[in-house]
Amino acid sequence: MPAKRVLMVIDMQNGVFDAPRFNRETCTTRINQLIDAAEKVIFIQHTEPGLEQGSAAFDLLPELIQPTDALYVTKTACDAFYRTELDELLQRHKINEFVVCGCATDYCVDATIKNGASRGYAMTVAFDAHTTANRPAALAEVLIEHYNDVWRNFTIPGNTLRVKSTAEILEQW
Repeated sequence: MPAKRVLMVIDMQNGVFDAPRFNRETCTTRINQLIDAAEKVIFIQHTEPGLEQGSAAFDLLPELIQPTDALYVTKTACDAFYRTELDELLQRHKINEFVVCGCATDYCVDATIKNGASRGYAMTVAFDAHTTANRPAALAEVLIEHYNDVWRNFTIPGNTLRVKSTAEILEQW
């Protein structure tokens, strides 16, 4: 029987946090609450020069809970589906619905959400459990609020993308 409470955690890695990220402590606390309540956790980790597999930079943040049965996917692009085994892994575990959180709201989180929605996955974004860095055009806090609004209003016929607080998700789980 497939897990009902599935969480996807994107790019919460040491090297990704070399650049200051908005509200790190609160974000990781909320992600840990979700990890603790999830039946299955999928960690997505980015690799590129400076984030090589096996390096301290590639490792997940030390404050994150890592369940012994967690699943791991390594990616090389912003989109966790692009040239990875993620889609196959989800199908193999009969997962068609999951909660998304993590780092790089405006890049990796957004690209993964949009591709996943296009593939028919039912997703809920934990609107208070993703983060990013300040960018030249906008502060991180503004970007997070902006993308939460984009996802709330994302049109994809036959599939609804939900945006909820960690507390709301935990209540429903």
